[in-house]
Amino acid sequence: MLLKGSCHCGSVKFSVDSIHPYPFNLCYCSICRKTSGSGGFGINIGAEYESLKVEGKENISVYSANITDKQTGAITKSPAQRSFCSKCGSALWVWDPRWPELVHPYASAIDSELPTPPERTHMMLGSKAGWVKVILESNDKEFQEYPDESLADWHKRLGIESKNE
Repeated sequence: MLLKGSCHCGSVKFSVDSIHPYPFNLCYCSICRKTSGSGGFGINIGAEYESLKVEGKENISVYSANITDKQTGAITKSPAQRSFCSKCGSALWVWDPRWPELVHPYASAIDSELPTPPERTHMMLGSKAGWVKVILESNDKEFQEYPDESLADWHKRLGIESKNE
């Protein structure tokens, strides 16, 4: 499915092909909450990095979060690169060199109509802010950390893999 997106001020516009376009993974970690959250969570979709086309690249800044090791307290820089508009601050997508073929646009930056997921995954609930109320529907799944299936596996299990349109 071809997705079109933009930042709030219109300085960055992009398109990307997504074979996993359902916005079902709600991430409550502090990084997503603070860099892109609304309602206390961020939502990413799966897409093919090679297909990413961007207008306004000069208006993009990149942030790589600091990660604290739970056991040692050591702080390291995440290799994941969170792209956002340097003019209005809109979160656009995440790209990680560990999985270079993928890019994960934020659902909030997508202008195309996205399909409604039949269920949602609430992940990283162990780091959710106390003020956030998790609203669960009957088929939703909850995880204190990462879920036990990937974006691709979730789409496959539900038989809703997208055809590029």
